[in-house]
Amino acid sequence: MARKTLFRQLLQQLHLTTYEGFSAQFERAAAELADLVGDHRLASVRISSRQFDRWYGGELETLPRPDACRVLEHMLGRPVSELFSVVHAHDEERDRDSRNRAEEPQRPTSQPGSSQGFAPRRADDEHPLDIVSRTQQLTTSNADESTLAFLDSSLEGVTTRYELDGPYVLRPQARNLRKLAHTLLDGRQPPRARRELFRLAARAAGLLGYMAVNTGDFALAEAYCTEARELSRAIGDVETELWASGTLSFGLYYVGRYAEADACAAAATARAPRSAQSIRLLANGRARALAKTGQDRGATHAIEQALELSELHDVPVSITSCISFEPYGHARTLANAVTAHLSLGNVDQVLKDAQQIDDLVEHSDSPWSRALVRLDVSTALLQQPSPDLEHAMSLGKRALALCADAPITSVRQRAHDLREQAQRWRDLQVVREYDEEFRTWSSQPAALAMSSSRPRAV
Repeated sequence: MARKTLFRQLLQQLHLTTYEGFSAQFERAAAELADLVGDHRLASVRISSRQFDRWYGGELETLPRPDACRVLEHMLGRPVSELFSVVHAHDEERDRDSRNRAEEPQRPTSQPGSSQGFAPRRADDEHPLDIVSRTQQLTTSNADESTLAFLDSSLEGVTTRYELDGPYVLRPQARNLRKLAHTLLDGRQPPRARRELFRLAARAAGLLGYMAVNTGDFALAEAYCTEARELSRAIGDVETELWASGTLSFGLYYVGRYAEADACAAAATARAPRSAQSIRLLANGRARALAKTGQDRGATHAIEQALELSELHDVPVSITSCISFEPYGHARTLANAVTAHLSLGNVDQVLKDAQQIDDLVEHSDSPWSRALVRLDVSTALLQQPSPDLEHAMSLGKRALALCADAPITSVRQRAHDLREQAQRWRDLQVVREYDEEFRTWSSQPAALAMSSSRPRAV
């Protein structure tokens, strides 16, 4: 039966009951002592697992070798003769009392016969092992570089595949990534790793907020976007904060709260007016919301500012992914300008801008982008002095077909707006055909869920 020695008791208190854990601390203490006393032989002192088992079990007939004794005394702060003596119940109680009792500081006294030449520690001194152990705890991380890289690349994968797979397919993965980030944040990391975890957790929440807008759950969008914004602010990540504010404005726009959508985007733009993220805030946030409230000059100015920033940051000319954290591409900014000009009734400008990006839109990987631009053009064709019903309804049906498997809020709303615009010609065959297509498209479970979800505070 193992003997309850002071050595065994101290190791249990320090959670060093395995050979691996004890050996690591022993080697650190040996290296530290070697530096302190200038005896570099001590740095190479090691113990075997068999020795550790004997020491821990109290199975010693003689004390360890002198060098090992010196390391043990430095490591545990007790003479070896005490360390391997049996601890009785009254000794444990006395030891607890002595630790809990506040002692008066004592003047250090010299030890003439000491081989190390150090004054004895005061009762309130910390032991070097405690300091080393605490430092190790503070710098230990449950999120290594490979874990952080996995989270980052997985989130990037969601944004890359989003316009092909849609929110219904990718939402479970995004939720799992957010959950993993939160689980890791409940643990311990040094500052750099913790900051990166905050950034990744914010972006996971932001992606889920964007998906919630697309699926018509605006209350959930608010919660996710608020989380993304607050986590970003906590670490000074302005880029992600502006992106989250843009998504919040995006949600407000689709519940018809245009003044609030503009105010949200304007406040975010004021935080970093020259940031590339402000392109999205101006084009998608401010211009479209201002246009819905008939503010022609304000909307036009917002578009001009967005295009100037696009030139300043030399953004891609393409239709960038709608959910990407990268700056808006030039074609996506113009696609938003098309929507704003449509709300203002600037039909000629709608058709001009749409023609400018037509080739890029048609060759993009985004069925939603192709559908949305076609629906805007369809509505503009009905607002011309001489409406082109045939072309408008044909474009409308093709837009619905593009999103047959992945309906989203914006497509549903604009397809509905086109249907409303066409009602004055409802007796014509082409209009009845589009109306029937829209009814069929809207009867999908996902589209029905969007239509039945009531606008809630965002």
